[in-house]
Amino acid sequence: MNVVFVCPECGQRAVATSVEQGEAFPCSQCGSQLAVPTAAIVPGEADGPPRLTRCLVCPSTELFVRKNFPQRLGVGIVVAGLGLSCVSWAYHEMIITFAILFSTALLDVMLFFLVPECLTCYRCGARYTGPGITERFGGFNLETHEKYRQQAARRGQSSAAASGE
Repeated sequence: MNVVFVCPECGQRAVATSVEQGEAFPCSQCGSQLAVPTAAIVPGEADGPPRLTRCLVCPSTELFVRKNFPQRLGVGIVVAGLGLSCVSWAYHEMIITFAILFSTALLDVMLFFLVPECLTCYRCGARYTGPGITERFGGFNLETHEKYRQQAARRGQSSAAASGE
């Protein structure tokens, strides 16, 4: 199992591989060791891959399944397809317009089936990849996301108020 996370020590984006192998895993940027919490990784059934029960970086047990694909790139593809189709529509090229729109949709469908899934923590954004880790968790829940977003905003306000005093 691999994890991409923001290190709590140095604040940099870091990558750790084979985190299920030991009792701690290192930050690839500063080298600090993050301890694997007890019972956070349980062995799989019948020689299956180990399963994750909670985030290894923060104390959250709320994770969601998503595609392991950069959202900005996906939005960029859609915007580029829309922009190109608008230009061809302005030149009254109806066939080219619909070809652009359908090819953008086809690319989206192909990416949906080709890109593997990953597990993401609502609280810290750590992203876990590996076989079998997404079995226990469901898809994105806006209510849970909003809860953690508001908690982060309150922490930011309280730390700003404390530093301003």
